[in-house]
Amino acid sequence: MNEWFKKTFGTIKEKWAKGSVLQKGILIGIGVVVIVAVVMLASFSSRPTTVRLFNAPVTDESQRDAIVTRLDEANVKAYISDDGYISVEDEKIAKKWRSKLVAEGFEPSKQDPWSLFDTAKWTRNDFDDEVNWKRAMESALASHLEQLDGIRKANVILTLPKKSLLSTQQDPTTASVILFAYPGSDILKSKTQVKGIQHLIMRSVEGLSEDNITITDGETNEEINDFAGMEETDRLNNIERQEKLIRKWESEYASKVLLQLQGTFSEKRVNVTNVVIDVDMSQETEVSKEYGGITIKADNPNTSYDDSEIVHSLVLSEETVDQNYTGTGYNPEGPEGVAGQNPPVYSDMSNVIGTSTEKGVKRNYALNEKNRTRTVSPQKGRRTISVNIDGKWKYPLYDENHKVKFGEDGGLAREYTPLTPEELAAAEEIVKNAIGYDAVRNDSVTVTNVAFDRTEQFREEDAEFITALNRRKTIILSLLGIAIVLIAFIVFRVISREIERRRRLREEELLRKQQAEREQALWDAKNDGMEVTMSVEERKRAELQENAIAMAKEHPEDVAMLIRTWLREEA
Repeated sequence: MNEWFKKTFGTIKEKWAKGSVLQKGILIGIGVVVIVAVVMLASFSSRPTTVRLFNAPVTDESQRDAIVTRLDEANVKAYISDDGYISVEDEKIAKKWRSKLVAEGFEPSKQDPWSLFDTAKWTRNDFDDEVNWKRAMESALASHLEQLDGIRKANVILTLPKKSLLSTQQDPTTASVILFAYPGSDILKSKTQVKGIQHLIMRSVEGLSEDNITITDGETNEEINDFAGMEETDRLNNIERQEKLIRKWESEYASKVLLQLQGTFSEKRVNVTNVVIDVDMSQETEVSKEYGGITIKADNPNTSYDDSEIVHSLVLSEETVDQNYTGTGYNPEGPEGVAGQNPPVYSDMSNVIGTSTEKGVKRNYALNEKNRTRTVSPQKGRRTISVNIDGKWKYPLYDENHKVKFGEDGGLAREYTPLTPEELAAAEEIVKNAIGYDAVRNDSVTVTNVAFDRTEQFREEDAEFITALNRRKTIILSLLGIAIVLIAFIVFRVISREIERRRRLREEELLRKQQAEREQALWDAKNDGMEVTMSVEERKRAELQENAIAMAKEHPEDVAMLIRTWLREEA
């Protein structure tokens, strides 16, 4: 392989050396062109391929920004070309968001609905063209609807009438759509989403109006775009939601009361029997105008006194009038050369000189005016709550002999202690504070002391107490039996050891007597001059005895320990 490279390189080098300057320049130019072409091909191939969202440019800048913003909210990358086309990454995303944007009303205002579907097929005659065109539109619209989240399947039937010369004789275009939703999806139950689907269908078919669209739920066979008939359902749903809201508030008040009382009277003694909140669900709008003081200096919270400065009003402008006039009065007459028609009063005062003085002050004040508009719904009204608190039960009770008392029914005897009036009053104050009691609102709080029915609880407590009592007796008797057995065993052991000791002493005494008699017989025979022959066993026994006696004299403590060990092993 290396030889081949060397040979090839040598051949190229030889031909390059033989080539002219022009040939070398041409080769260099071809190489540069090839490199540039490869670089441009790589750059173009690395660019992501995109699909146009709409087949027409979106020229309205605000509308284009709204579409891009909606796509950004869903983390969908959008690309805008210089001529206004909006593109996404692939065809799947384009189909999905094309349907969503049209359903949500984001489609371009000048967008041709037919540009959403590229399914037109042309044949040789008009009838085939109409049939194929209708089938293509139904298939495209069904595919369009199935791109929506929650729609599993869509069946579409369109009625496309022939165009008439007179608009009054034109038959309407109709659409019948059957939708199947995925399990758990509420897309066919939401009025807003159904309206979006209806709007999508209307914009997808030319000449189609909302009145001529029928959308049916394939699971329940109910028409879901009959919004006029759904008003009653909406009203009932609103009532249901309002009742659910009221029950939630009542549950919150009950929980708050229980939390406050159970800390004082324990969990099993408190029961909220009734909670009612009057709620006005009607919407009320209040418009009010208030006039108050103007704060010149705010109160300093670090001081122990109120050092704020508040005035009722401020002077905006002031006008002072001080005018004095002296002269004859004004005597109106007619035009020049015409006798006046003045009343006698003016004629008599024509030569009278008088003085007129005018003084006054005109001030404009600024007031602290507040205009408020408040819409209130719902409004919580009167609150009624009833609470029952049980007394205290004491058990077990003992008689003078310190024995547990039992009732006539065989259960434990108990003593009931009701709540005192002071405790009831304190509990009532706790409840009032918990619900925000307002006498003006005519709230009602009732706290009673009625004993709970604790039959089942008492039966369980009695059974548990009697079981514990029997268990304790059984344990005591068992311990007593074990103690008796241990004592008997100890006594038996002591007696057995004593009997064994006495038996051993008798045997030792008997052996000692036999040995003494044998030694005496030997001694007597020796004294009589008789030769005594000892057996091997007797000689060994005698040696052992002598050795034992000698060891006992030399090491008495070791011998005593050895004897104790033997006795323990025998015992």
